[in-house]
Amino acid sequence: MRVMGIDPGITRCGLGVVDVDESRRATLVYVGVARSNKDIATHFRLRTIADAIDSVIAQYQPEVVAIERVFAQDNLQSVTTTMQVMGAAMTCVARAGLPMAVHTPSEVKSAVSGNGNADKAQVQAMVSRILRLSKPPKPADAADALAIAICHAWRGTGLLGVGDDSSVSVSISGRLTSKGSMTPAQRAWAEAQAAQRRTGAVDPRLRRK
Repeated sequence: MRVMGIDPGITRCGLGVVDVDESRRATLVYVGVARSNKDIATHFRLRTIADAIDSVIAQYQPEVVAIERVFAQDNLQSVTTTMQVMGAAMTCVARAGLPMAVHTPSEVKSAVSGNGNADKAQVQAMVSRILRLSKPPKPADAADALAIAICHAWRGTGLLGVGDDSSVSVSISGRLTSKGSMTPAQRAWAEAQAAQRRTGAVDPRLRRK
């Protein structure tokens, strides 16, 4: 499976593509960041980032795209522009006719490091180890994009837009569906993700309670 990961950001948008075989061995295909000029209007910045995403999709032909879900931060302006980038990225994926998945930051951290509260240095180190790189990709946005791609390749849930793309699906709002019986391990993981999304993705402020 070839998966593209996107870490949305208005100044730097991380982009990464990995190949993952049936044994879960992941190989780096592409990593980079789309940058935009902070001195130009937001809609032009979004166009710049969208053009870069379109280019990576066209050149590397991923089978699926995974995007990191944006959570609330102290800086409301940062959240707003990041959500705008997420929307632009989703439009790019739709134009390409590809299935898409959305994963929360803690899901990504848990998938690559085993710890949903891992810091950026830990995630970068694990991405390097998983992909057998001599050093972590820079900047951190690039490593995050690869982590998102790896997360989806290994977990494979929550795909949107295709009829039978995933046997277990956890929507952004936390709705859990399954096309067949789940193993106890699958159900435990899926229910945990559903609960987290219901309390965090719908209204991130609830996570502080």
